[in-house]
Amino acid sequence: PASNDEKQAFTYYRNGMSAQSEGEYAEALQNYYQALRLEIDAYDRSYMLYNIGLIHSSNGQQSKALEYYYQALDRNPRLSQALNNIAIIYHYRGEQALISNQDEVSKIFFDKAADYWKEAIRLAPTSYIKARNWLSRRSD
Repeated sequence: PASNDEKQAFTYYRNGMSAQSEGEYAEALQNYYQALRLEIDAYDRSYMLYNIGLIHSSNGQQSKALEYYYQALDRNPRLSQALNNIAIIYHYRGEQALISNQDEVSKIFFDKAADYWKEAIRLAPTSYIKARNWLSRRSD
């Protein structure tokens, strides 16, 4: 049976998801932070941290999003969605480096993106079709 804290954490988490789906990101973050204060289960915490990362990514705060995706992976290394989102951020940074004629930097970011996408695909073989296609074009 769940403790009172765990039940309260779930309520905050559910309210956070609801607010997030309505685009109420500040409210969602408040709920997720409250849920994190109460939740002790690493697996459940991983999804809270992942969702916080999503919000920061939606707000254009890619570095902050990465921090939360990494924290989510520390608690749940099989969270393929976090691996995918990390890869997307590195891929974007690689594209930005190319635009700035920083070819060496872009290669570093693209290599990182490839590593994260390979792991995401390994964990969820039927997902991430665009990533799979990008990886196959890259190796040609």
